[in-house]
Parts: sequence; structure tokens; C-alpha cells
Amino acid sequence: MGLLEQIKEPHDLRQLKREQLPQVAKEIRQRILETISKKGGHLASSLGSADLTVALHYVFNTPEDKIVWDTGHQTYGHKLLTGRQDRFDTIRQLNGLSGFLKRDESPYDTFGAGHASTAISAALGMAVGRDQKKENNRVVAVVSDGCITGGMSFEGLQNAGHIGSDLLVVLNDNEMFISNRVGALGSFLTKLLTGGLAKKLEQEVEKFLKRIQFYGAGMLRVAKRMRVLLFPGMLFEELGFAYFGPVDGHDVGKLVEVLENIKTLKGPVLLHIVTKKGKGYDLAEKDPYTWHGPGKFDVQTGVMVKPSVAPPPAYQKVFGETLVKLAKADSTIVAISAAMPEGTGTDLFRKELPNRFFDVGLAEEHAVTFAAGLACEGLKPVCAIYSTFLQRGFDQMEHDVGLQKLPVVFALDRAGLVGEDGPTHHGVFDFAYTRIIPNFVVMAPMDENELQHMVKTAFACNQPAVIRYPRGSGEGVAMDPEMKVLPIGRGVVLKSGQEVYLLAIGSMVHPCLKAAALIEKEGIPCGVVNMRFVKPLDTALLQQLRQQTQNFVTVEEHVLTGGFGSAVMEALEGADVRIHRIGIPDQFIEQGPQNVLRDMVGLSAEKIAQSTLDFLRNKSNRPALQPIS
Repeated sequence: MGLLEQIKEPHDLRQLKREQLPQVAKEIRQRILETISKKGGHLASSLGSADLTVALHYVFNTPEDKIVWDTGHQTYGHKLLTGRQDRFDTIRQLNGLSGFLKRDESPYDTFGAGHASTAISAALGMAVGRDQKKENNRVVAVVSDGCITGGMSFEGLQNAGHIGSDLLVVLNDNEMFISNRVGALGSFLTKLLTGGLAKKLEQEVEKFLKRIQFYGAGMLRVAKRMRVLLFPGMLFEELGFAYFGPVDGHDVGKLVEVLENIKTLKGPVLLHIVTKKGKGYDLAEKDPYTWHGPGKFDVQTGVMVKPSVAPPPAYQKVFGETLVKLAKADSTIVAISAAMPEGTGTDLFRKELPNRFFDVGLAEEHAVTFAAGLACEGLKPVCAIYSTFLQRGFDQMEHDVGLQKLPVVFALDRAGLVGEDGPTHHGVFDFAYTRIIPNFVVMAPMDENELQHMVKTAFACNQPAVIRYPRGSGEGVAMDPEMKVLPIGRGVVLKSGQEVYLLAIGSMVHPCLKAAALIEKEGIPCGVVNMRFVKPLDTALLQQLRQQTQNFVTVEEHVLTGGFGSAVMEALEGADVRIHRIGIPDQFIEQGPQNVLRDMVGLSAEKIAQSTLDFLRNKSNRPALQPIS
């Protein structure tokens, strides 16, 4: 039996000898590789953080001491050490362990984390809460160098330095962020600093200089800046943190030693460690981007498992190729990504037109206002951001783009139910938070062919425009050789029907066509409309359809509250019609395969058909407002 198998809780880890800890980290990596190669999931980050995870749980008395992780990409090892080994094979599966952190999954998951840059603010809140209750547990925030680029991290750092509560922030630097000093000298200096003598000496010098009349304050500022010549971290020092590091994040013994030395220090402390994404798996070390979140693969060869039949091109690939084609013909088009170029397809733009591509990091708010500034100068920016992440930029969309009617295009990838990433990543609120902004056009393509036309349309409309499309492969339809501009706010009747019309938007159009065929098997003429636009809504078409039937069913891969169905009900307020809305109920939807989740919430063709038939059999004239079960 390996060491990892003997660890049921962190208490068991703390019974081991320090020299056994590297073996525990090695076994954690092996277990992660074995599992993710069969299931798919986030890999490189968790391999890189294994040693740090072991050291933290070894030094700190978790869960009384609280570790707050920034996002869950780096926490698979944390799950293995905190009582979840027997369920680890279920990670990211339906009814299984979350791929991120969940407070209701384990007391060791102190704060739910799926979006970046939240750890410092949450940990500070816990530290201040501890102080208010006059308790003495320790609080640690673990932040990657990617997450610290988000503005919220700096807001948290600034406030933590101002408040002064005891708080340890571990900066897990796995790229090149101020990390040129790793090595023997760095280790020696860090040991010197964290041993306490240097800190005590610094405090004595500070007291002495403050006593010098007139010139003491100036001399103190110079002294602090001289210190920075030897030791990095001036930014953190200026924010009120005691900075230590960098430390080799793969030397478990050194990490334990440093953490033991600094855990009792008073006030905000930042420990800078340097790790390598993908550590322990050569392929992931060499290519951390590909191995950030791979599908199933062979551990020995690294060959990804591919489906027997090649799927249609993914929506993000179609978007990326369309964007490049348009940009080559229009030099004013520029692309913006918020640290997700591969995920959004803008990596294709980066490759072809690097001088017109901007990756702003995990800074969605900045991305939106940056795009607004570009638009002020006559450029045509597109912000390609996951639907769930763009929620952070709502104020900028309203105030900086909508109010000024600036022609910024928002490409919302991962709209709808995204699958195994679960509730932190489902993009099911964007219709609601975009359609309420004046001057915005909001649209959703029925397939990959219509997507290319909507991208062209968005640039042509000369006002703020949103295109939302799902994760994964397209419908496999033929692609028109030439892109065209669609008429704004106009839907298309795909199939006529006298008894009922399915008003579908985006990814729900094709399921509605299948549902209509099932409904007609029951002898009921059923029409289908591809509405295309949520804003402006095609009210003229709705009025035409009212001449044929009173029965309408709206179908959307979005929450019912404030969504497409709500827009239709608003447009037909007071009309003699019956409306039934099908969409996602007022609850967070867990992880699982996309097709399974869609069926669970009633968005499969079969469930749409059944819900429509039930609605038609209920002859009440009252609109059906309740979400489907």
C-alpha cells in the first residue's frame, strides 16, 4: 500500500516524517494522471501544485486553519488529501466530485472557486471574521500568477494591506512572473529572511530612522527601496505585505521549512513560490496549454483518444476562422481575449494577425472598456469571452459601451450548458444581462453556418452587438461559401404549423425541428421559427403568426427568468395568446455530459415535444409561467 492510500484526512498526512512527503506528492501526481487520462479534466495545474498542496496540509491544521484556493484547476491533489480518494474517479462526472471547489462537498473546501481572482478577497473576509470572533486560526490564500493578473486580486491585496489582519497569500508562480532569482542564492536569502532575524532587524532600523527629525521618513523610504535591489516584491511591500521568496515550489522540505517559519508572523504576508505546470509528466511540462484540460489520453504515449467518427468543427473554430477572414479584408478589426485564446478560437487570429490581437489576462472588466476605447478611435473590436466570465464586465458593457453606443462586438463562447465544468461555467444568464442594455443587439445562431453570418452582421450593424453560441461541435451543416449580413431583428419561419409554433433561439432550433416532427406524429400541425434575435425581437413576425394560432412555445438554453421567453411575453403582453416557456429552471445545474444535462432540464427534442403536448392539452388561457421540472 502506498503512502497516499493511508491518508484518509490531512491529520494522517501530518503523522508522516518530513522526508516521506516527496513520495506523497509523487503518488498524488500518479493518481491524477491515471484518473484524468481515463476521464478527462484539468491536468497541468494540479500536477504543478502537488508539492505545495502536501506542504500546506502538513504545516497547517486544516480544516480549522483555512486554505482558500483561487479556482479549482490546481486542487485535485487537495481533494485526494481531504477524504475524497474513494470518489476521485467520479470527478467532473454526473453526480460525482466537482472539478472545482464546493463548500457543500467537503469542510476542507472553504470557498467555492470556479472563476479566477477571488481567493484573496474571500480569505481576507475570513481573516477579519476570525478577528471579529476573537479566534486564532490561520488563513491562507493560494493564488496562481494567472489569477493575480485579475483586478480583483489587486483590490484584495490593497485592502488586506490596509486592514493588516494576519493573512498568508501564497503566489504560485508557474510562468515567468518575477522568478529569475530561483536557485541557491534565492534559497539562502529566503531562509535568512524567513528565519525572523532579518525581519526583526528591519523593524529596529525602521524605529531608529523614524526617530530622526526631518529626514527620518525620507531615509526610511530610501532604505526600503535599497532593500528591493536585493529582494523582489516591492509592489507587495508597498501594498503592506511582508514579501518572502521566491522558493522552489517543488522542494517539499523547503516549502515546509519556510511555511513553518512564516506562519506565525503578524500581519499580511506574501510567499512567492515557483512551480512548473505539468510537473512530473514530461509532455505536460513541455506544452502546458495543450495539457491544461485534455480529454482522454494514453499516459505512455500522450496520444489523445479521438472519436471513431470525426465530429463537425467546433463553434469556436468556426468563429476564429470567420474572424480571421473578415479581418484580412478589414484592417480596422481587432481581437481581444481574456486569457482564453485557445478556448475562444482567437488563437487563430493571434497566429495570423498578431499585431491586432490583445490578450489582457484574466481582466474582463478591463477588456470591455479597453474595447470601448479602441472603438472610440474608429477600430472594430471584438471581445471573445466565455459567457460566464463576461458577467464580470456587465457594468462596463452598460456604462462604457451601451451608453455611448460604441460598436463593440461581444462573442460569448460557452453559452448554455457547458457540461463537465458545471455550475461555475454554465453560460445561462447572458440573454438576461445583455438584453436589458439599451442600444445592444443580441443574437444567437442556430448552427455554425449561421454563426459566420452573424459575425459579419455584428461588425456591420455599427452598434454594440452580442453573439452567443454553445460549447462544442456544430450541427454538421454545409457552410455557405460567402458570408452575408442578416437583417437585424428578423426571424425566419423554418416550418409552418397551424396549431402551435415553437419559437426557438440559438442552440435550441435544431432540437425544436426534431420535436416538431414528434409532435406531428400525434396529428398536431407544429411550426418552428428560428428567431435569431433576442433584441430587437421580431415583433412583426409574432403578430403575423398570431393570425394562425394562439399557441406559442418558447425554447431557450438559458434560465427562464429574464430570458428569451420573457422577452416574447413582454412583446405579446395583453394579446389573446397562450405562451409556454421551456428553459432552464431557477436553480444552478450541476456537471455532466451536455446531452444528459439538456435532457434533465427538458431541452432534448423528446422532452420539448412532451412538454408542448402537455401544454396543448391544458386549455387554460393563462400563460404557463412555471419552469419545467
